[in-house]
Amino acid sequence: MPTLTLILILVAVVFVTLAAILRRYRRCPSDKILVIYGKTGRRSSARCIHGGAAFIWPVFQDYAYLDLKPISIECNLTNALSKQNIRVDVPCRFTVGISTEPDVMTNAAERLLGLSTDSIQSIATDILFGQLRLVIATMDIEEINADRDKFLASVSANVEAELRKIGLKLINVNVTDIRDESGYIEALGKEAAAKAINDAKKSVAEQNRYGETGKANADKDTRINVAAADADAVKGENNAKIEIANSDALRRQKTAEADRVAVAAEKVQAAKALEEAYQSERDAELARAEREEATQKANIVVAAEIDKQKKIIEAEAEAEQIRRKAKGEADAIFARMDAQARGIQEILNKQADGFRNLVGAAEGDAQKAVLMMIADKLPELVKTQVEAVKGINIDKVTVWDGGSSVNGKTATSNFISGMMQSVPPLQDLFKMAGMELPSYLKGKPEDQAQPEKKEE
Repeated sequence: MPTLTLILILVAVVFVTLAAILRRYRRCPSDKILVIYGKTGRRSSARCIHGGAAFIWPVFQDYAYLDLKPISIECNLTNALSKQNIRVDVPCRFTVGISTEPDVMTNAAERLLGLSTDSIQSIATDILFGQLRLVIATMDIEEINADRDKFLASVSANVEAELRKIGLKLINVNVTDIRDESGYIEALGKEAAAKAINDAKKSVAEQNRYGETGKANADKDTRINVAAADADAVKGENNAKIEIANSDALRRQKTAEADRVAVAAEKVQAAKALEEAYQSERDAELARAEREEATQKANIVVAAEIDKQKKIIEAEAEAEQIRRKAKGEADAIFARMDAQARGIQEILNKQADGFRNLVGAAEGDAQKAVLMMIADKLPELVKTQVEAVKGINIDKVTVWDGGSSVNGKTATSNFISGMMQSVPPLQDLFKMAGMELPSYLKGKPEDQAQPEKKEE
C-alpha cells in the first residue's frame, strides 16, 4: 500500500507539472504579436514574437498580445494654411496598423501594450493631423489639387516616420476632396471649365474649317486623279504594245541564239567525242608501250641486278675469307715474333744477370769482370787462331821462286811470312776490343823489344 501510494503521488506530480508547462507554452496567431515582458534576458524591455511560439516562465515572465488588425482613421482637416496663405479643407482617411518589423514591434510593445483600439486611434489621429498640416503648409493649392500623387507621397513620407516611433505603420491614404473658404479652388475649376469650353468651341470651328477645306481638296484631288488615271491608262496601253513588240523581238532573238548555240554545241560535242576517242587510243598505245618496256626491264634489268648482287655477295664473302686468313697469318707471325722477342729478351736478361753476378764476384770492378770473361773465352780464341792455319798443308804448296830476293827474303819466305801475318795476333785482338792483354800473357819485355835480325 505505501508503494502504490508513492507511485500515485509521483504520477500526480508529473501530470500537474506537464499541465503547468503546457499552460505556460504560448503560440502566437498570425494576426497578433506575442509580447513577453519581465526577465527577458535582453537589453530591450520586451520580447516580441510574430508567427511563432515561446515558453513563458512562471513568476519571472508574463505575456500579452498586440492586435495587428488595421485601424481606419478619418481626418477631416479644416482651415489648414497652405504655402500661399490660403485656408483649405482636406478631408482624408488613413488606414494604419501595428508594424511587424522587429524594432518597430518593440516600440509598439513599449508604447501601445495594454491600450484599447480607441486609445491607439486617438494617439494616431493627433499625429496624422499634425503631419497633414505640415505637408499642406509646404505646398501650393495648385500642387495639392492637381498633383495628387506628389501630395500623397509627401503625406506618406512624413506620417510614416512619425507613426514608426509609436510602433504603427501607414497602410493607405485616401484624399476625398479639397475645398477652400475663399473659393480659390472653385475659381480654378471654373477657369478650367471655361478654358475647356473655349478649347472645345475652337476645336469645333477648326474641325468645320478643316472639313470644308478637306472637301474642296478632295474634289480637286478627285479630278486630278481621274485625269492622271486616264493618262496613265493610255500610257499603259502604249507601253504594253511596246512591251509586246519588244517581247516578240527578244523572243525571236533568243530563239535564233538558242539555235546557234545548239548547233555549235553539237559540233563541239562531236569534236570532243573524236578527240576523246583519239586520246583513248593514244593512252592505250602508251600503256601497251609502257607494259612492253616494263616486261623488258623485268627480263633484263632484274636478272642483271640479281647477278650483280650475287657477285657483290661472293666478292664480299671472298674478301671476308682473305681478311680472316690474313688476320690469322698476321696473328701467327705476331705470335712467332713475340715468342722470339721473348726468347731474346730472356737470353739478354739471363746474360745481364750473369754479368751482374760476375761483377759482384769481381768486387764491383767491371774491368776485372771483363778480364775474367776473356780468360774464360781464351781457349776458344786460341783455338780460333789455330784453326785459321790448321788446314794449310805446306807440303802441297808449290812455289815458283826465281831466286830473287827483296830485303834479304825470297819469294817463298815472303809468302809464308805474309800468310802468318794475315792471322791477327792475340794482343791486337784485345786492342781492337778496347782492352789490354794481361802482362802475364804478353811474354817478357825483351822478347817484345827485340829487333828483327837482318840476313846477311
